[in-house]
Amino acid sequence: AEGIDFDRHYGRAVVIIGIPFQDTLSRIQRPRLDYMKTRYQIDEGDYLTFDAMRQASQCMGRVIRSKTDYGLMVLADQRYARAEKRTKLPGWIRRYLKDAHTNLSTDMAVSAAKEFLKKMARPVSFESQVGTILLGVEDILGDGVTLAPDKLPPVAAAADG
Repeated sequence: AEGIDFDRHYGRAVVIIGIPFQDTLSRIQRPRLDYMKTRYQIDEGDYLTFDAMRQASQCMGRVIRSKTDYGLMVLADQRYARAEKRTKLPGWIRRYLKDAHTNLSTDMAVSAAKEFLKKMARPVSFESQVGTILLGVEDILGDGVTLAPDKLPPVAAAADG
């Protein structure tokens, strides 16, 4: 997916099968690991886990391209449920990882995915978006939404006045 722009509905899900650990025997990686251990006392396993979680996070980020976007991220490996892996994921991902959504059967995962996508496909009202963590009045009005002056919220009316 490197260099490809999955715009709008072309990229609503990413599935990561396994954890993308690097080859520790590569002639490039081995000296790097040895140097970090001797110079900075960084444990090989800690570095490899951090690097793998960074790569997984980067891949997951491909599905979310703006603050108004949404997508489904499937981590298809039970090791992602372990604390030592989850804590190395960025906060914006950890915030949405719920214990109830870990170690699901295929049927349960498909059901959860259907519910999420069904929920996200519903249109939302202007009023429900104002003041949310992601959107402000400027964001909503900036998307080409025009409202009659009597329908503008007080913040937008003051900004326009």
